[in-house]
Amino acid sequence: MKPKTNRIESIDILRGLVMVLMALDHVRDYFNYGSFFIDPTDVETTTPILFFTRFITHYCAPVFVFLAGTSAFLYGRNKTKSQLSKFLLTRGIWLIFMEVVVNNLIWTFDLSYSFPILQVIWAIGFSMICLSFLIYLPYKWILVLGLVIIAGHNLLDGLVMQGNSPEAIMWYLLHQNHIMVLGPDKMILFHYPVIPWIGLMALGYCLGQLYVKDFNEKIRRTWLLRMGLGALALFFLIRGLNVYGDLVPWTVRDSSSKTVISFFNVTKYPPSLAFVLITIGPALLFLYTIENVKNSITNFFLIFGRVPFFYYFLHVLVIHTTAIIGIIIFGGNWKDMILTADVFMNETLVTYGYPLWITYMVWIGIIFALYPLCEKYMIYKINNKDKWWLSYL
Repeated sequence: MKPKTNRIESIDILRGLVMVLMALDHVRDYFNYGSFFIDPTDVETTTPILFFTRFITHYCAPVFVFLAGTSAFLYGRNKTKSQLSKFLLTRGIWLIFMEVVVNNLIWTFDLSYSFPILQVIWAIGFSMICLSFLIYLPYKWILVLGLVIIAGHNLLDGLVMQGNSPEAIMWYLLHQNHIMVLGPDKMILFHYPVIPWIGLMALGYCLGQLYVKDFNEKIRRTWLLRMGLGALALFFLIRGLNVYGDLVPWTVRDSSSKTVISFFNVTKYPPSLAFVLITIGPALLFLYTIENVKNSITNFFLIFGRVPFFYYFLHVLVIHTTAIIGIIIFGGNWKDMILTADVFMNETLVTYGYPLWITYMVWIGIIFALYPLCEKYMIYKINNKDKWWLSYL
């Protein structure tokens, strides 16, 4: 029997689902053959199953960020704007610290921090800091600002910086995915430029209006259905026209499968308008569908969705550790899995990896291994609501 809580189950179920999918992507990173140097979305070299494995995990980051905005709105319903702003500001700073110091360590096991990567936790933290100021604006202004950012930021795609100047670094942080080499054994990856993520979190914050207490369920589900179908229709329209909305236009290839892959191969770093539409649209439809569904499957995903911070850091640590154990068992130098800048610069792991089916097996095993730990932590959080620090974890 689950402890009672006021959390909205459909939101937690969706969050839990994408977090389980997130683990698939990260297991692929550490286990699939050539994953450290082969792009699974490269139309010329990928396979349909490999592309699908990557594409399905595209839903993780945007839904995660989007629902972080929704959760922020719901968290602030019984608080003043000042209290909510303070929480978002401090939690944003905390998340950036955890990204730089802790997340980079468990991703690489490199105590020298020779290859820091700014990933989704950084993007969520920075977006929360921005949202801590945006919440003082009228709701409609936040909505318009979020829509303008998501719809218009691809106008900035043509602005490309090079080098290590302060202006270039600022642009890498804001809108350009870039690896910056700082020396023969030092580099940094700006993987989640923040401009579109700020807009996406703002839109998620606005979605929270549909989940306030006593909001009519029928009206909410009608809006979810309309917005979800509208986003999908707009995706196919914009992607079909092929003139705006993504950094890389799709092209007709020498096979139908490659053409389809090219069409759906939308840009994640940073997330294009097309990327947001094809991921958030189905997410809204999922919320529409799942609202009144309760069974063992939804309860399974619910557990993960209620402990996102705990799950994220734990699953990366377990995946990386398991990869090292695999090298020890099957042969190889386990120190190669200490992911320093040198490992990537010299392509040390270019021949490392396992078939994709093993990746799926490891993924399933890790998810079921993490489930009881996440369940226990969820129960602990629910039973200790008086501990303020738990809201940061």
